[in-house]
Amino acid sequence: MRIALVNSRQDKAGVNIRIHLEQLLADPARSENRPETVYSFFATDDRLIHAHDIDTMVGDADLIIFISRHASVNPVPVLTVHVTGNYRAAELGGSPETLTPAAPAMMQAVLRSLARNCPEGYQVAYEVTHHGPTGLSLPSFFVEIGSTEKEWTDPVAGRAVAESILTSAPLRPVPLIGFGGTHYAVRQTDLSLKTRAAFGHIAHTREIATLKPEMIRQMQAMSGAVAAYIDRKALNKGDLNRLLSMLGELGIPVLSGSEVLAMGSLSWERYRAIRELAETITPGARCYVHGLPESSGNLVIVRANPDLIAETVKSDEPGLISDLDNLPVVHVSTKDNRLLPDFISNEGDSPGIINALNTLCVKIIRSKEITATENDHLVITKVRFDPEKARNLGIPAGPAYKLLAAGNQVEVDGRVITPDMVSSCSETRLHIPGLEKYS
Repeated sequence: MRIALVNSRQDKAGVNIRIHLEQLLADPARSENRPETVYSFFATDDRLIHAHDIDTMVGDADLIIFISRHASVNPVPVLTVHVTGNYRAAELGGSPETLTPAAPAMMQAVLRSLARNCPEGYQVAYEVTHHGPTGLSLPSFFVEIGSTEKEWTDPVAGRAVAESILTSAPLRPVPLIGFGGTHYAVRQTDLSLKTRAAFGHIAHTREIATLKPEMIRQMQAMSGAVAAYIDRKALNKGDLNRLLSMLGELGIPVLSGSEVLAMGSLSWERYRAIRELAETITPGARCYVHGLPESSGNLVIVRANPDLIAETVKSDEPGLISDLDNLPVVHVSTKDNRLLPDFISNEGDSPGIINALNTLCVKIIRSKEITATENDHLVITKVRFDPEKARNLGIPAGPAYKLLAAGNQVEVDGRVITPDMVSSCSETRLHIPGLEKYS
């Protein structure tokens, strides 16, 4: 890869970073370790936000990295990464309503490196798309030191950024576009540091109300994004629904943070096939990958005993979800995250999935509840605190209820009240053919 490193001569942070880049690249061992990457330096006299013709200067580069300062009305020591463009007017360089090609994989790689090399007292973040230059044909992004002259000229920060650029190695990224949040895209940053989510263009909350489908399509095209992530807590209901409607009409999938995390190591193509199959189970399905390996084989739906799954969820849903990691399955939930009895697996693994699920569920229920076996029926007896019985015995609501519910006896008006006096029993019978196999 041929990377052009561009700074402005009037930018103290850019000069600081460049000095450390040149020092590090002067080490012969570094070029021997990364012979496939060639770095070239370029400098401008003007501010970088106006470098709309930089393509012609860098020649046959594959990627442009602008090294620069970051300024803020609320200055904090920060190292940032972002791509350029304008959603509306061009107040800080470039053209209105124009975005530049992003490099999500390298942006994420640099962000992760910045997090590893971050000097004490600094934070790292994606910035939302907010300034020029535009009109570039090559992928590019800014790496910046913020937010005052003290940080711009800090040699420790300069070296940290230089080291981060030179040691960045992309993972198997999932390129996304982001919506919502403040100038420092907190949720997108956190997600990218913890998962394979690699963001290109990110739109600030204030942009959402006026975004048009054409701009969203431009965000996707310029980012090479396969899906979108929304910081839902940062949007009001009206803007969220409008955005979801536009993304749906454009055919751009929306992923939650937990879904990105749950993708594991699967390729996007395989995960998308899983999502499409899950949509046949329930609209707006959420998919969570467990032990399912990458494969080119057919995917199939495996339907477990719905009553058994429901009872297991009541007994210990977190335990069930955790133990599914040992099975080659994807569990499917509704859009409001209710776990369904429908699982997705590779066709070759499906014959043993039902037995494995039955074994797992029976084990969890027996560990959490009072159970008995009658032929092919699992009998679950649940003892619960009954507030009505407590009221009938003249027990005032309050601490006594909590003690009784926890299995402790209490004394009321000289009377000893035991938990069994204020408890009710319920019995659930589950028919599980071949139950003896799951003991």
